[in-house]
Amino acid sequence: MIDLQAGDLRTFVPSRDFALSQAFYTALGCELEWSDEGLALFRLGASRFYLQAHYVKDWAENTMLHIGVQDAARCHADIERLLASDRFAPARVAAPRREPYGALVTYVWDPAGVLLHLAQWDRP
Repeated sequence: MIDLQAGDLRTFVPSRDFALSQAFYTALGCELEWSDEGLALFRLGASRFYLQAHYVKDWAENTMLHIGVQDAARCHADIERLLASDRFAPARVAAPRREPYGALVTYVWDPAGVLLHLAQWDRP
């Protein structure tokens, strides 16, 4: 077996409007660590992801990020207030839903259609 000795795993996330998506993720509490005209590196807790200035509808609408949170209901309320201004349209949020795999999940679609699963686990 190959031992990659991997230190981390970062996904690439598409954006339709790069500046709008950067502002959206910053408003969600992600920290912008680096960017240029086509790529931005964000940190969220101990994880990182790349936001790309590249959009393919089918790719964006099939990209999902599962993020563990402490309080899915509070996330829903906070994000609902954030989206009320339509600043990040067409981003949207759905009310938390209990999932059979043991989490209360708030679903959030970013401005490009990427689906975020904000999951509050029943057990640590």
